[in-house]
Amino acid sequence: MAALIKKKRLSVLVAVIILLAFSFNLQPVTVEATSTGGLGPVTPKDTIYQIITDRFYDGDPSNNIPPGFDPTLFDGTGSDLKLYQGGDWKGIIEKIPYLKEMGITAVWISAPYANRDTVIEDYHPDGSVDRWTSFHGYHARNYFATNKHFGEMQDFIALRDALHSNGIKLVIDFVSNHSSRWQNPTLNYQPEDGRLYEPDKDENGNYVFDSNGNPVDYNGDGIVENLLADPHNDIHGFFHGLGDRGDDNTRFGYRHKDLGSLADYSQENSVVVEYLEKAAIFWKSKGIDGIRHDATLHMNPAFVQGFKDAIDSAPGGPITHFGEFFIGRPDPKYEEYRTFPDRTGVNNLDFEYYRAATNTFGYFSETMKDFGEMMIKTSNDYIYENQAVTFIDNHDVTRFRYIQPNDKPYHAALAVLMTSRGTPNIYYGTEQYLYPADASDIAGRMFMQTSTSFDQTTTAYKLIRKLSDLRRSNEAVAYGTTEILYSTDDVLVFKRQFYDKQVIVAVNRQPDRSFAVPDLKTTLPVGTYQDVLEGLLYGKSMTVVEENGQHKIKGFTLSGGEVNVWAYNPSLGTEIPRIGNVISTMGRPGNLVYIYGTGLGGNVTVKFDTTPAQVVSNSDEMITAVVPNTPGIKSITVIKGNYTSNSFRYHVLSGDLVQVIFKVNASTEWGQNIHIVGNLPELGGWDPAMSTEAMMCPNYPEWFLPVSVPMGTTFEFKFIKKDSNGNVIWESGENRIFTSPNTSTGTVDTPVYNWRY
Repeated sequence: MAALIKKKRLSVLVAVIILLAFSFNLQPVTVEATSTGGLGPVTPKDTIYQIITDRFYDGDPSNNIPPGFDPTLFDGTGSDLKLYQGGDWKGIIEKIPYLKEMGITAVWISAPYANRDTVIEDYHPDGSVDRWTSFHGYHARNYFATNKHFGEMQDFIALRDALHSNGIKLVIDFVSNHSSRWQNPTLNYQPEDGRLYEPDKDENGNYVFDSNGNPVDYNGDGIVENLLADPHNDIHGFFHGLGDRGDDNTRFGYRHKDLGSLADYSQENSVVVEYLEKAAIFWKSKGIDGIRHDATLHMNPAFVQGFKDAIDSAPGGPITHFGEFFIGRPDPKYEEYRTFPDRTGVNNLDFEYYRAATNTFGYFSETMKDFGEMMIKTSNDYIYENQAVTFIDNHDVTRFRYIQPNDKPYHAALAVLMTSRGTPNIYYGTEQYLYPADASDIAGRMFMQTSTSFDQTTTAYKLIRKLSDLRRSNEAVAYGTTEILYSTDDVLVFKRQFYDKQVIVAVNRQPDRSFAVPDLKTTLPVGTYQDVLEGLLYGKSMTVVEENGQHKIKGFTLSGGEVNVWAYNPSLGTEIPRIGNVISTMGRPGNLVYIYGTGLGGNVTVKFDTTPAQVVSNSDEMITAVVPNTPGIKSITVIKGNYTSNSFRYHVLSGDLVQVIFKVNASTEWGQNIHIVGNLPELGGWDPAMSTEAMMCPNYPEWFLPVSVPMGTTFEFKFIKKDSNGNVIWESGENRIFTSPNTSTGTVDTPVYNWRY
């Protein structure tokens, strides 16, 4: 591994800024010192709107063809979706009233930093050539400069401020798995790009920016960026360099080989860790509220855990983290997907929900009963089910409208998305029924400006607004449990409940057939409940009666495409504390943690198991507290007077995490894997059931695994063998001893141990 790079502490960084700033217009900037503070993490009360920045609205035509950019790579008409179209940050600002009126409370935009800006050519056997651009933001080139097609840094800040002033949170896409394509798979893997650049540095190693935050030519060489890493001459081991994954479906293949020939970062290298952490903290310091992590399926979880922790531990407190762990249904990686948020602190885009919703409301290949069973299964499987980001389409899949052109099941899918467990994400244009030319993801990345009039009267637009309002006002939708009250092939009635608050949703997916629903038992008070949608999807009122001491929803008929949403929203009072959500769910001692719910104001005590936590501030709906020094999996509770709240799971880390790459030679029987267990909570505290994930073995019998452990710590461990039935074999001999790196971005390889029989 490359030499460790020591990370400066905040006090040193602030001193450097004070002492070394050399003029008003030209100044060295360190990322920790520029924090502006965000609006707050995205919570399950929010509705996210995903925008491919280039494909939304062109607010500034002057940046369509930046200096040096090939003008033939710009289209602007929405005709050639492989090319840039002109959407930018000023365009999003212009459409904030449209977003706000729709009930959107968070936007997820394309990666804001500079991408590869040269043509990407795909060659076909017939001699034709496709010309592509990096409009999507997934081909990183310089993390510390903006994508000039979207605007300068002052434009990004203007977007942040405009969103925040309208109560809308800002989430950025961030790619920490790869740079751009470094070999062309359509031309015999000939060398291409993949290079990374960085701004000029001053004499003390700080990046230099002007007063607007844009890189400058500090050293006077006529350029404002410098080559940092090149996969074609990788002298620092920045990239894995193993080539395309191809049909290698092992965890090693997914994590260490290239995704589509994109140059794959060696996240086990301390130089890479230090650089990526610095880049992410730089963007956090600009006041963002969350990060959507690209390609988490392909990343080293030990890196992801430390990466997320470094971001949340930087000034400004925890932000929202969710990522793209792209799986199918069914999928052998489901267990890895399911537990990824628990192991890393980065939640998932809910591909399980997406697949089920697409099949149920789109293709009709699964029944409504199947869909209900999925909701119950995942609610049980996911520890933080209301933080999973749910969706029915996005930039990597077929637009839902192409699958389902009939308005009634289309609207039913949207209504269920907005009322199900999880945090809903609306793909830009879904509310405008954008219909692509084909089923490909690129066809779905339409230019909204030329494809729609931003009509605020569509049924889908109004539906999102009504249910976004409900999600914010009734904690049953944001924080509640899920219960299926009734289901058939085509009808689903489900309940969301948070203590006495309830929302009941009744859906008929068939557009032209009616179905009778029998009497249903309920805990709702006797009375009549109006449809929250006010008949927008043909709904009507519902009556609860008492018969023989039992409350019942009287039987009703659902007409074709009918959706009813009935809500009961009593006050829960302020006396009893109740926890609905916690952000973040993982952090080191001293970090902030946000606790959401009701009854959280007044004189409260927060405990992690039995250890009290310092309360920084609190209101009826939120507590800000400090994570105490009690490492391990803990239960947060809030105590107020004689009342103790429900508990919420939180993972207290042992400290600032670094990577140790464990290695061992070990022979195994079929079905056995090697794991690591030790005296640290991160190593299971000697409990084999809490050991690390299975080690990887691309070169049997040598096994290896990167693991996050606290920095500068001497610990004890052993290797164990486990089979699919949970049988455990411990290696013999005394406990092994190792010491982790003492720098916060450090990584280190152990010797290649030999299994002790």
